[in-house]
Order: sequence, then C-alpha cells, then structure tokens
Amino acid sequence: MTDTAAIPHRRLGASDLRIAPLVLGGNVFGWTADRATSFAVLDAFVDHGGTMIDTADVYSAWVSGHSGGESETVIGEWLRSSGKRDQVLIATKVGMLPGEGGEKLAPARIIAACDASLRRLGTDRIDLYFAHQDDDAQPQDAVAEAFATLVAAGKVRVLGASNFHAARLKSAVETARAAGLPHYQVLQPEYNLVSRHKFEGELQDYCVVENIGVVPYYGLASGFLTGKYRSREDLGKSVRGGRMADLLDGKGAAVLAAMDAVAQESGATLAQIALAWLAAQPGVTAPIASATSVAQLEELMGAMTLTLADAQLARLTDAGA
Repeated sequence: MTDTAAIPHRRLGASDLRIAPLVLGGNVFGWTADRATSFAVLDAFVDHGGTMIDTADVYSAWVSGHSGGESETVIGEWLRSSGKRDQVLIATKVGMLPGEGGEKLAPARIIAACDASLRRLGTDRIDLYFAHQDDDAQPQDAVAEAFATLVAAGKVRVLGASNFHAARLKSAVETARAAGLPHYQVLQPEYNLVSRHKFEGELQDYCVVENIGVVPYYGLASGFLTGKYRSREDLGKSVRGGRMADLLDGKGAAVLAAMDAVAQESGATLAQIALAWLAAQPGVTAPIASATSVAQLEELMGAMTLTLADAQLARLTDAGA
C-alpha cells in the first residue's frame, strides 16, 4: 500500500475541496471494466492515496443495451459495500443525458438529474456537480438558480463546468455572482500534450486569474500518449486506433520522441509523464485518467509523486507547440 501521507493534496480552485493530484475517471465502470474489476480498481485507487472519482449520468449510454447511469450505479454499489464514502469525493455531471425535466441544462432537468444521480450513487451529496456541456438555449440566470437550489438543499457542495468556451464560462460566472448565487469554481476541459488549443489561451488565462480549479479529461489522448500507437501498423490495436492517424500525421510523433527522452532520464512511464506534465500546467489542479485493471491504475498513480524538471517540461511543451 502507498504511503498516502506522502501524496500532496491541492486545493480545487477557490472551493473548500482538497484533492490528490490525479482524479480517477469513471467512464469505464460498468462498460470496459465489469463490476468486480471496477471494485478492485476503486479500492486500489483509495489504497494508493486517491481522493476524487469523476463520473457522469450519461456514462455509458453510448454502449448498446445501456441507457446511462451504469457508471454511477457501479460506484454506488462500491460505496455501499466498501464503506468508503467519507474517504472519497464524488464528481458527476448533468447535461448530456435527456430524461425527466427535459434535455441538457433545462432547470427542471438539472434538479431531476441530480436526484437520479444521488439515488444511483446511494449518497446524500455530490461533492462536485458539473454542467457537462454548455446549453445556450437556456438563460444562464435560470441555470444558475437551478444549481443554487441544489447547493442550498445540501445535495451539491461545489459547482463545475465542462466543455465551456471562455466567453460562456465568464458570462456564467458573472451572471451567478451578480445574483449572489454559487458559481462554477471548477472547469473540466479536454487537454493533453497533443490537444492543447481547447484550453490554452483565453480559457486558461481566465481560470488562473479567477482561481477556477481545472481537472482536464483525455489526459492520455485516448491512449496515444502511452506510446501504444507509433505507426500506422499500430492503428488496429484497438477500436480507438482510427482516431490516432491524425495525431501521427501531426505533432504526435515529435511529442512521443520528447516523452521517450524524458522517460529515459526519469525512469517514468509515458503515461506518468503525460499526466505529470498536465499537473504542472498553470491553473491545473489534477488531470483525470481511467483504468481498466489494478496494474494500469498502479502505473497511473505513479504520476502523483512525479516531478519533472523545468527543462523536461519545456521540452515536452515545445514538442507539441
């Protein structure tokens, strides 16, 4: 078991949440990780000092025969059987799974979806509740009021936004503040060494200035940054392979070469290096990564105590620029 006292914790933006520098992605639970495997991964995550688990009501509605809520259900069963609810923070999301109350961020949908998530998770509160995507069909003041209702009821502790552009995040925060309501304190964007344009620039700058905590997803670029795909012959290794061709044709090869050099110097794996680079970026509190085995989880957890030298960070940054 890891010496959890050695794991540094970081404050999540201006919120009262403090987390270890790696968040466990729950998108695989009840999908590519069955119940037993999911339980083993979750137990190992806590044993190695992990603190926050990220899921969503829509996980894994994209799978044939699934309707959404599968991940939350598995996590809820694990929370009940393990008795570890007070050892972890739970983050989930609303906005992509239609149902009672409407679609996306319709205020009635936010309220109903939160209650449904709480039932599946078997808990009385969600520590971090994200708007999974922006919804410009809804007035931002009405959205803020719906989320505020959940906070006032004690069902949600902290609010976050995922997949928001800079202007809309700023507008949402200012709208809530003007009304004296809780505002988004955390952002979950797509961000990694080979996909930087969606976060870097105006959005990152805003998060740094406003002290909005950032927990990026796709930290390993769907596996590309593990070194699994290095040539076109490798693209058939998984169902995701087809998406890797553009990365190979772009800056991916240069990024992998820089990562290989850092791996040789540090003894760290490519996955650990990719996550440690993210954790070192301005505004970033902790990257999100998922695991479908305990062995994979243990490798990822090594990123929490990996500190890359400034020269190594710069080399990686320049390779993907």
